[in-house]
Amino acid sequence: MTLDRLWAGWRSAYMDSVTGGEGPAPDCVFCDIVASSLPAEESLVVWRGDRCAAILNAYPYTSGHVMVMPMRHIGELGSVAGEERAELWDGVHTAVAAVTAAYHPEGVNVGLNLGRAAGAGVPGHLHVHVLPRWSGDSNFMTAVAEARVLPEPLSRSWEKLQAAWPSLPADV
Repeated sequence: MTLDRLWAGWRSAYMDSVTGGEGPAPDCVFCDIVASSLPAEESLVVWRGDRCAAILNAYPYTSGHVMVMPMRHIGELGSVAGEERAELWDGVHTAVAAVTAAYHPEGVNVGLNLGRAAGAGVPGHLHVHVLPRWSGDSNFMTAVAEARVLPEPLSRSWEKLQAAWPSLPADV
């Protein structure tokens, strides 16, 4: 017998706070978060550009796991073009620098899961994952319970990344 899911009740409180208590909107939870009038520390928006934003992952693989995405609802990489594509890549570049400054990791994963079969949890809204990594950062919980043990709450991860984001040199 394997454990496919580990209950984490705190996640429902977060989803309720960004979607008005009705669960994920029929359109898109990322669109709801980006359009939310909640303060950034509640919606977990770390950065907002003209066309793209960076949001702390509410279901992180490691502390500091952030996602950079277009604010426009698109699911295909080929749909990102022009200034939006430039801002998306600049956001990813800056997210890597912020994660590195905030967490001092030994490595960084950057990636996209395009489509549900590729592991996308929200396949309709393109997002790029940026997360810090360390040698030996997995533990028995991952192998036994398919769970992650995180050393800090999301609010602390948000504070660290928020503080690192504006402190970066202008040419980053």
